Amino acid sequence: MTPSSTPPARLDSTSALAAHLAALLARDPRLAPVRAAAAPFDIRLQPGGFSGLAKVICGQQLSVASARAIWARFAALAGALEPAGYLSLSEQTIRATGFSASKFKTVKVVAEAVVDGRLDFDRLDTLSPEDATAALTALKGIGPWTAELYLMFCSGHPDIFPAGDLALQKAVQHGLGLDAQPSIKELIGIAAAWSPYRHAAALLLWGYYASLKRREGVPL
Repeated sequence: MTPSSTPPARLDSTSALAAHLAALLARDPRLAPVRAAAAPFDIRLQPGGFSGLAKVICGQQLSVASARAIWARFAALAGALEPAGYLSLSEQTIRATGFSASKFKTVKVVAEAVVDGRLDFDRLDTLSPEDATAALTALKGIGPWTAELYLMFCSGHPDIFPAGDLALQKAVQHGLGLDAQPSIKELIGIAAAWSPYRHAAALLLWGYYASLKRREGVPL
């Protein structure tokens, strides 16, 4: 099937997800058994902008419970959810909420980029997946995973696929019957066939992985 010249709608509703999944399955029928076996799933859209990216950074390499506790303390700081307000707070104040030194510095870089106009979140939403990811990873401290998670869950970008995610690698190996777990590079190549619906593909495969864990105890 030839990719459509018209980008799909932002993935910001359950109805949009249903449409994207239908188009995805038409594009790659191999995913039909994956869809049938997947645990229930839906979109995970959260507020975007500076606070959205700060929340993604906060949650890096933490359990869900720890990330929620730290974020609650951070969000309670006056001005913390706005770039200028963040820059007015001391490192000691912010780190007292549970932010590591590296996370404090990364969010500071983001706040400075917004204040001086180098990072425009509204414009970010209009860019291609490659350009949007590049715009975020150009900021010191932000890697591909952080950029991709922001673009998926805060921007609702329809065509993002975090190929470095271990669960997705395992799900693709099992779901497509591959002999070995694909590398990041190999998974990027596999997922290219799912463009421009790669966000929906990732949600589907996470749902499938959840069903595998229950059935087979596949470890993270």
